[in-house]
Amino acid sequence: MSKPQAKLGEFDFAGDDHVVPFEVGGLDIRGRSVQLGAELDRILERHAYPEPVARLLAEAMVLTVLLGSSLKFEGKFIVQTRSDGPVDMLVADFATPDGLRGYARYDAARLEEAVAAGRAGPEDLLGKGVLALTIDQGVHMRRYQGIVELDGTSLEDVARVYFRQSEQIPTEVRLGVARLVTPGRDGAGSAWRAGGLLVQFLPESEERQRMPDLPGGDGGEEAGGPQVDDAWQEVLALMATVEPAELVDPTVGTERLLYRLFHEHGVRVFEGHGVVDRCSCSREKIRTILEGFSAEEIAESTRDGEIEVSCEFCSKRYLFDPADFA
Repeated sequence: MSKPQAKLGEFDFAGDDHVVPFEVGGLDIRGRSVQLGAELDRILERHAYPEPVARLLAEAMVLTVLLGSSLKFEGKFIVQTRSDGPVDMLVADFATPDGLRGYARYDAARLEEAVAAGRAGPEDLLGKGVLALTIDQGVHMRRYQGIVELDGTSLEDVARVYFRQSEQIPTEVRLGVARLVTPGRDGAGSAWRAGGLLVQFLPESEERQRMPDLPGGDGGEEAGGPQVDDAWQEVLALMATVEPAELVDPTVGTERLLYRLFHEHGVRVFEGHGVVDRCSCSREKIRTILEGFSAEEIAESTRDGEIEVSCEFCSKRYLFDPADFA
């Protein structure tokens, strides 16, 4: 007998690779949660990154999904790091409504040295540099970009700084990555999983907006004394209880985790949308780029009578005849 299909609002409705928007009215918060499974594993396995690099890129992709899935228009949300660590670049982008891709650049020798010395944490591998968060609405619209300094902290901490500086909205984010090993008839197998949870404090009432514990709040003597709204502090306390393993555990699931955290205040989940491994590269786009090359650049790009271009995201190879660009 087949297992009954779960319905909206029931545990395990979303499953893997599906963003779940939610709100908790009693605490005036809204957010999104996601567990990435097969689609993430496909991206990471295609590149065969060393485990520390794969973990970093997985975190970046989860953060990109949490932020990019809030876009209400056709476009991309891009997260990119540039730093002086062994992993000097991470790039992940989410193309509405559901496309995810990512790649990492690293120095193999420096990475091996860092791991051998026990310096394999995110802050060690990234080093110092910048994290850019970009909203791209297409060629006819101006890009919006926020820059945050990478100063030896985790991507979680950097995301908090971004929201504090750029959005000025109280925001908390949790990220988790794991490689799960499963037994099988032909030996043990493994698969990458990742999860994330983002909450934002968005009170509608003027009274709650003026409480002095919020950035920019104007509570105080004029607002009726040293009154403090502890809703956001309670949210932070609840979020602090989330373990990374809960974010990636397929037996917990997104809705079950949200219920554990916020059931006393009435959490409401909404139907979200999927996340798929999809690259936006195409032969036509690469041809357009090559058409802008000079004759000398075309000659330098030619090997054995043809031009080969590989997409850094999906590793797809495109071959061109140099004569087409004479």
